[in-house]
Amino acid sequence: MERLASKEEVRQAIGAARREGKRIALVPTMGALHEGHLSLVRAACSRADYVAVSIFVNPAQFGAGEDYESYPRDMARDAGLLAAEGVDALFAPSASVMYAADAEVTVDPGPLGELWEGAVRPGHFRGVCTVVAKLLSIVRPDLAFFDEKDFQQLVIVRRMVRDLDLAVRVEACPVVREHDGLALSSRNAYLAADERAAATVLYRALRSAETLALGGECDAPALADAMRELVACEPLATLDYAAVVDRVTLAETDALEAPARALIAARIGATRLIDNLAIEAG
Repeated sequence: MERLASKEEVRQAIGAARREGKRIALVPTMGALHEGHLSLVRAACSRADYVAVSIFVNPAQFGAGEDYESYPRDMARDAGLLAAEGVDALFAPSASVMYAADAEVTVDPGPLGELWEGAVRPGHFRGVCTVVAKLLSIVRPDLAFFDEKDFQQLVIVRRMVRDLDLAVRVEACPVVREHDGLALSSRNAYLAADERAAATVLYRALRSAETLALGGECDAPALADAMRELVACEPLATLDYAAVVDRVTLAETDALEAPARALIAARIGATRLIDNLAIEAG
């Protein structure tokens, strides 16, 4: 596996792969890799001839008081995991490589970036869109792989790719969960033992909405209420939002007339977690 730190190195490596007629895939990550990330890598390896993984903790998507400085980092461990999966190139740039000191241009996510996570974390999706656009420009992959756990991010990235006519296909991979349903996240490492047990309330809330929908409940606000009520019973959880939304527009829906998405975000102690689940009427 090649270790690449500069844009020029990436372009040379990708150019060589393209001259050999290889199909290129990119898996963008912030490191602290877990099985969720590795599921993306395996999907990429099965669909492409040359797989590049980026590891970059993007300062532009963290707000004031968030965990940029403390976000888990272990490059040696991550590189070993990627090499074992057969990844061809690891792009691990510094912030100064990704952003010029006088950089001013950003990518605005539009109205989708103001909902849900965007409302709680203003500017977050501007940072996400800007860094993803830059990575796609540097690597120029045929395929880019994203996890459905960050469902709003996935929807926004797809819209950005469509609206900016970027020549890449965005591939989504299912959420990977622990045995008790907790979605894998690098931030799970922050949880104390009692918080780890409490964190399953997010998935249990989503499943409660799913069960009601499969049982014939088509009133989306009632499904959201059921999620809120379940989270309210967990003393260590503080809910940010719970909603059932259109899977394309991310707007709250009144009735399950089409497949929708249940979204949830909560703080478990000091750790903020998100999750989501497809919802369809029975």
